[in-house]
Amino acid sequence: MKTLREAQIGSTVKVVQLRGEGALKRRIMDMGITKGVEVSVRKVAPLGDPIEITVRGYELSLRKADAEMIEVE
Repeated sequence: MKTLREAQIGSTVKVVQLRGEGALKRRIMDMGITKGVEVSVRKVAPLGDPIEITVRGYELSLRKADAEMIEVE
């Protein structure tokens, strides 16, 4: 399964599953990234960290480690 980290710049993907446990998973869900939501990848920093996305109408920056926990299609 592809993760959000592997998504191309400019693409829109749909969240299939959130991996992870406890507080980290809860933090990602609190940011609005839940199963079934569409996420647009806007930019990736030169060294690949962080990734800037648009979710539910607002912009958000995620670390690579967090983006790897989000499975998309």
